[in-house]
Amino acid sequence: MLLSLEGYEDGMVRQALDMLLVDRKNEFRELAEVLFWNIPPSMNPIPNWEYFVINFSLDVSQEFRIWSGKAKMLQNSDLKALTILRQLSRDQSSMNQVAHRLNIAFDLAEEFKIIYRRLK
Repeated sequence: MLLSLEGYEDGMVRQALDMLLVDRKNEFRELAEVLFWNIPPSMNPIPNWEYFVINFSLDVSQEFRIWSGKAKMLQNSDLKALTILRQLSRDQSSMNQVAHRLNIAFDLAEEFKIIYRRLK
């Protein structure tokens, strides 16, 4: 799990995710549909899909900090930003729809961080 690389503890991550999923399950599912669009139905449910979605959301949050000048640009942030935009733009016809998905991912990440800090 990538969250452990960033200093998050597994047990608290699971607890924070469970709490967040109570109110935000629809948003998690919407992002999962976008991120896992090419995975065959025979592989559903994908194990630990919630971790993948929250990791992606945390990447969006980190990239926004870089885009807004609140954090320094990392070596791979340009590629990561393009990858995020490409994933979220699939089958969309306007920037408003892409921005909506970016907002969902950003909000999930920020709420996750708040819940995780409260559990500490």
